[in-house]
Amino acid sequence: MNKKPLKTQFQLAFTYIILTSVVATVITYALAALLFMRVENKLVYPANHYEKRLPAIESYILQKQTELLASSARPALEAAIPGEGITYQVVDGNADILYGTLDNVHIHGRTELYKLLNTTTGIQGRYVRTVPVIDAEGTVKGAVLLSYALKPTYVNESGNMWITVIFIGALVSPFLYILLFSLLFSRLVAGNINKPLRLLMEAARKIKEKDLDFEISYHSDNELGQLSSAFAEMKTELASSLSAQWRMEQERVEMVEALAHDLKAPLSIIRSYAEALIDSGDPKDGKLLRYLGVIRENADKSSERVRQMQYTSDMEKAGSILHPETFELAPFLDRKITAYSLEAGRKGVEIVLRMGEAAGISLHTDPELLERILDNVVMNSLEYTPGGGSISVAVTVHGSRICYEVCDTGPGFSRRDQEKAVQKFYRGDDARGSRDGHSGLGLYIAKQLAAKLGGEIRLSNTPGGGACVVVEHDCGGGQMNENV
Repeated sequence: MNKKPLKTQFQLAFTYIILTSVVATVITYALAALLFMRVENKLVYPANHYEKRLPAIESYILQKQTELLASSARPALEAAIPGEGITYQVVDGNADILYGTLDNVHIHGRTELYKLLNTTTGIQGRYVRTVPVIDAEGTVKGAVLLSYALKPTYVNESGNMWITVIFIGALVSPFLYILLFSLLFSRLVAGNINKPLRLLMEAARKIKEKDLDFEISYHSDNELGQLSSAFAEMKTELASSLSAQWRMEQERVEMVEALAHDLKAPLSIIRSYAEALIDSGDPKDGKLLRYLGVIRENADKSSERVRQMQYTSDMEKAGSILHPETFELAPFLDRKITAYSLEAGRKGVEIVLRMGEAAGISLHTDPELLERILDNVVMNSLEYTPGGGSISVAVTVHGSRICYEVCDTGPGFSRRDQEKAVQKFYRGDDARGSRDGHSGLGLYIAKQLAAKLGGEIRLSNTPGGGACVVVEHDCGGGQMNENV
């Protein structure tokens, strides 16, 4: 059944539930009937059981006769009459009640009593037998009325209980069987459906983990089999696509490396010749020196761009080795802020460090990567902060994580910048555009390096409109990722 279409599986399951419930119910009814027949004679009296006892009781009454009219004879009479199935009443010759257990029958006068002697009458669903009490001279002195019913009766309370159990069991058995077989067949159908679904969920988890080395071992012509086949085909296409993408990425990295390598030598030559011409030129020829200075400055900028491109290519190669060390954070940041302040001073920008409780902590991480992250983030802020502005570097600790919040008084990030500024070669909009141009690699490099330290970068704006870059990573002992 597990290879059939889902609709057919549900239909077959419903059919099996009905058939098995009917068969089980029929068997239960047959067993209940057999059981009832076996226990009937032991636990249930037949309908005429007490009627058959009447001759023996009448014989006792004829034997005792007028002795029964005395109340002292009551115990002996009740011993002869079955108390559970027969009630009685003793009356005198005038039909007055002397004693007994029969309360709902009343004879009005001697004449009616004489009419009822030696007869059986039906009263209120029961039968009443009137047995005369005669003295030695043959005169009717009274009568004994015996009331009984023609219906099966239980021998005792246990018989009543067993018959009730058999009857209720037979009555509710169809519903119990429907419930039982519904649970059974629903589990079978659910198992048939869950097996391929578990395989598909496991396959999806492996794809999420970028592991395409798996097989879906479920083959069927039903809907789940078709879904599994389609999933396997998707995996094959995805593997092919990822392989092609990986090859393209490798080719791009190699091309960037080759381009950067090829540009280094000409740029070095241009810079060297520009410096040589400046050193050997006529100091009075200001125009020439100015042109040569522009050439040297742009050669330096181009060399820096080439260096960034080479570093980006090296960084993107998987398997780079980290070198974590334990060091105090405060001296490390003081040294970096001092270096940044020299560059910022040329633009008239102030850099402020705020550490607070983070001043006394030590980190266990790769200091070279952390230094490169801060270099790219702070220098990016310095590039966009106008003269007279300021850059604040606030350091805070949150549990096992440390945050560096670098905020400037520049134009801030646009909404598009906040979404794409950490992408490779993104150059920003006009608000954060540099008049000298830039490579679009600074924040991208910072993001990749932060990921290697098990951290992340977030972009936002200050209430005053300046840009904020938050770098967060583990203080130490966290998971660093060398394969990012």
